[in-house]
Amino acid sequence: MQPELCERLTCLLDDRVRFSLPLARHTSFRIGGPADAFAEPDTLEELQTLLVLLHAASVPVFLLGGGTNILVSDKGVRGVVVKLGEGFTYVRWQEAAEDATVHVGAANSLGRFVREAVRKGYRGIEFAEGIPGTVGGGLLMNAGAFGGELSAVVMAITGVHCDGRRERLAGETLGFAYRRTALPAQFVVAEVEFHLLRGQADAIAAVMSKAQQKRQKTQPHGYPNAGSIFKNPPGTYAGRLIESAGLKGHSHGRAQISEQHANFIVNTGGATAADVRVLMEQIQRTVWEKNNIWLEPEVRLVGEW
Repeated sequence: MQPELCERLTCLLDDRVRFSLPLARHTSFRIGGPADAFAEPDTLEELQTLLVLLHAASVPVFLLGGGTNILVSDKGVRGVVVKLGEGFTYVRWQEAAEDATVHVGAANSLGRFVREAVRKGYRGIEFAEGIPGTVGGGLLMNAGAFGGELSAVVMAITGVHCDGRRERLAGETLGFAYRRTALPAQFVVAEVEFHLLRGQADAIAAVMSKAQQKRQKTQPHGYPNAGSIFKNPPGTYAGRLIESAGLKGHSHGRAQISEQHANFIVNTGGATAADVRVLMEQIQRTVWEKNNIWLEPEVRLVGEW
């Protein structure tokens, strides 16, 4: 990265921009090489200025949320990794008799927002308790579990284009599908608007509790991981296919297919991105050979491969 650009980034963000920063500490896998630059804007205006600056310099941008559902290359990420700062962790409620519109900063914890909504007696998002990461990251992958998806409660999003333009996009224009959202190219989500309905507090809390218990029982704990590695194919479950292929507990290097849930790969200590990718490819080949089904990754491969 050119010294002049590094200087301009430092002038804009001061100590909230760092160079050659290892990303392992910023991912739930605890895996990842260095970013050329790591920038944390705290306001919408800083984000707009930053994106304009990087666009003019033709520098690639990767938006990092909570670091879940991604596998960052051991070689790291070229360009600038942007992680929204504390200024994007707000929650603003507009409550009426039967419903509420909630403006949530994209960097706010999804789990924290879910628990707040349940405490207030609102339904529609309780399924997301236990889904790691940020609200913005959940939006980008249309996070879902136990039959629910964020798309059902998203009213609109607000974000910034690479040329600095701010735009609000209605939920029905976002092209939601299974584990994906269709956003404009290089669009950075800054805020998500939710529409939630009031419900019976006890019943909502019971649903959330059931989701918590199921996650505790079925998903691995104690080792870093990135969540589900593969999407569920139509009519079946990725974990079931992987387990029936005899791969549960199989390892490569310091990465292991979880013995508790076969659609998770865990970092047993010092695993590399290459270790994880080898396991992913072995899973895909073996499941294809046994079931003629090619598993599509839910985890995004990020950086220089």
